Amino acid sequence: MEQPGNGAGWPLHPVAGGAAAEPPVAETAGADDLVDVTFTLNGSAITLRCPVRWTLGDALREKAGLTGTHLGCEHGVCGACTVLVDGEPVRSCLMLAVQAEGLSVRTIEDLAPSGEMHPVQQAFHEHHALQCGFCTPGFVMLSVGLLEREPDAPEARIRDVLSSNLCRCTGYGPILRAVRAAQREMSR
Repeated sequence: MEQPGNGAGWPLHPVAGGAAAEPPVAETAGADDLVDVTFTLNGSAITLRCPVRWTLGDALREKAGLTGTHLGCEHGVCGACTVLVDGEPVRSCLMLAVQAEGLSVRTIEDLAPSGEMHPVQQAFHEHHALQCGFCTPGFVMLSVGLLEREPDAPEARIRDVLSSNLCRCTGYGPILRAVRAAQREMSR
């Protein structure tokens, strides 16, 4: 089944599944008005009070203290801010925090809660799929999202999805090899 998106398997809209969500904010709310946003973050219910105009990435970093979500271009191009929202990879710089109301958000910090690396993280380490590390959390979350949704994704699909994120120093060869290795490990 073809995924909605831009050819790279990416949702057209920054909300999980491509569906537009109505923010739980009155139409008269000002950009600096504070709102409470309640959602599940890495398996735990949380309420964050933040300005209505904040992105999910801003809220994760500034209010939840989860700095593993990197904000790069802040235009949805680079993918460094990728998190999983209801299991779907989402650019957290394009999604308003208020749009997370009632949803489930997973960040890179959720992948190794016991200290043991997730298979995707381990594969990135073993296959030298990182250098500066800035893009790594986004690539890891994008890969986890893909492999959890499509465990048997063929290499062409993996390449297509990975092409939606940018890496300026490692190169895509090691990243692709790492994702394929993680895919094999996760299918055991």
